Amino acid sequence: MSAGPLTSSGNWEGAWRALGAAAPEGLRSQLLARYAEPHRAYHTQQHLHECFAALEPASGLAEHLAEVELALWFHDAIYDTHAHDNEAQSARWAQESMRGASVDAAAGARVHALVMATKHQGVPAGADARLLVDVDLSILGADETRFAEYERQIRFEYGWVPEDAYREGRARVLSGFLDRASIYGTPWFAERLEARARANLSRSLRHLKA
Repeated sequence: MSAGPLTSSGNWEGAWRALGAAAPEGLRSQLLARYAEPHRAYHTQQHLHECFAALEPASGLAEHLAEVELALWFHDAIYDTHAHDNEAQSARWAQESMRGASVDAAAGARVHALVMATKHQGVPAGADARLLVDVDLSILGADETRFAEYERQIRFEYGWVPEDAYREGRARVLSGFLDRASIYGTPWFAERLEARARANLSRSLRHLKA
């Protein structure tokens, strides 16, 4: 992946400037290195690119766009499929980095909360959290070929899990999304991706239960 800005709306330096700070030296490289770790297949720089591509046309929904952008950069910074506190570690790293750059503490707290929202437990609170979560879940509404690739990538990341246990656990996760009244929290994403996401999830569930 290119070392340049992921997209214009995801410009690293611009997000920090919007928060009245300079980007901490070397931090962006540290984050990109995390997203390039060999145990990752989905939660990679590809995922970051896709998230920023999904955010760009919907960026007008954000109340604090720079905070949403930084939350995206950090939301999978720590990723270990054996752990249960990835989001908490990532959120803490984001908040500490913002504190070190003398960003307003309230903004740091909001970014921490945004990263934590990507645990996908319950309905996100606030417009920015709903936007961020919808961006993170935009892969569920991808075209059939990309969704199939995504499913293979997730299986790779959980390669240490036996097949039967994986199928059971994955089916439980996907069923949880299907059981929601709406997978997406914003009308913008629901109108564009809801139907295809439900088709993708239903097809995947059939394969998992076969």
